[in-house]
Amino acid sequence: MKYLVLLVTLMSLNAQAQHSISGTLSPASEYSYAFLYHATPTSSDYVDRAELDANGQFTIPLDSTVAPGIYKIVYALPPEDNNFDLIYNGKENISLTFSPDKGLAFTDSNENKLWSSYSHSMDMINQTISNYYAQESNDKKGYKDIIKTLKDTQAAFDEASTGTLAETFIKSNTPYIPKDYEDLSTYSANLKRTFLDHVDFNNHLLQSSDFIIDRVLAFIFGMSANTSNDVYKKDVDTVMSKIGEGELVLKTMLMQMIWSRFKNMDNPEVANYISDAYLMDLSKATNFDALTEQLVAYKNNAIGNKAQNFEFAYNDNGKTINTTLHDIAVSDQYLVVFWSSSCGHCLDELPKLKSLMASHQEVKVIAIGLEDGADEWQKLVGDYPDFIHVLGLGKWDNPISNAYDVSSTPTLVLLDKDKTITAKPYDVEALKNILNN
Repeated sequence: MKYLVLLVTLMSLNAQAQHSISGTLSPASEYSYAFLYHATPTSSDYVDRAELDANGQFTIPLDSTVAPGIYKIVYALPPEDNNFDLIYNGKENISLTFSPDKGLAFTDSNENKLWSSYSHSMDMINQTISNYYAQESNDKKGYKDIIKTLKDTQAAFDEASTGTLAETFIKSNTPYIPKDYEDLSTYSANLKRTFLDHVDFNNHLLQSSDFIIDRVLAFIFGMSANTSNDVYKKDVDTVMSKIGEGELVLKTMLMQMIWSRFKNMDNPEVANYISDAYLMDLSKATNFDALTEQLVAYKNNAIGNKAQNFEFAYNDNGKTINTTLHDIAVSDQYLVVFWSSSCGHCLDELPKLKSLMASHQEVKVIAIGLEDGADEWQKLVGDYPDFIHVLGLGKWDNPISNAYDVSSTPTLVLLDKDKTITAKPYDVEALKNILNN
């Protein structure tokens, strides 16, 4: 009987902790916890956490319920900027070291060491190719030797990774290998033409990692000397063509990320092309309602469009006038300013704006205070008697700021007499340049 009890106990212990992820984060003083998440194509699911000791070391046990796949270690806030991927095959322990200066290194785990070693080897060879072209060398034998090293390295890692999870990444990263000498222009064109050929966009392991995102962003933003909008649009079309049918969520997430990048680059032409050609339909098909609203708001607020209308009241020689933005007719230009009494940058910019407006009487300022309450706002508006003040309660959930796609304060929108958007200056200094020119 005692042997049966012992056997059951051993089986229970084995099920509770089969493997582990351990590591050292440095400098230790900068970190407190390591959080483990299981990455899937659509989410990251919390698994466990471990507190770091005084040396920055941690261990997270993995029981039999932890499935093979892609996992993320989050080590600081914000999580989307402070994490790294790792591969867990359900068969081995994982040990690693990480620091911002030296990056991520694996000391235990064949899967991760294989992928890391492959990535490092390819980086070195690609740097050698880059150096060759930069030197404008005529040594064609040397060129062929470099390409042979590239081909042999890929073949060696293909063989070494057979049957592993890392094999998926290594094969998807298969580089373009010239058959003969190519000048820089030809090589660059062929490299880009084939860059996505080996990526299996339907593979859930790739979808769960950062690989597809990194690959696609590199294709669009890192492989062309000519960065015209026509090239950008063509590259977006290529990505969608490579993904093929289905994979609506993946397409939505990728296109949203690319759209956001062009939005942040202040390139509404390409951003709205992505929205019109792909992302609007995708967001509706996947019921990403918040994204749909963002797309509509961004397009509605493009330069050249009529500004979104809203109601407000203002004082005219002691008389309260109720009107709308579209109906007001007191100036040749209007500046709609979104600000907040809790925004330090706003409190720096508003006095500058007041000073600038003193010499630009042709511009009427409509200042919309995005506030949780009226008290602090009321204390400040008296300092700007020439502005029309509108209280936007609800702050970021205010209908006016939502209609204008406001994501930060201060936000400035310059309108002409007909309330058409003529400029969206970044700050008062940029506004000054626009008005003076």
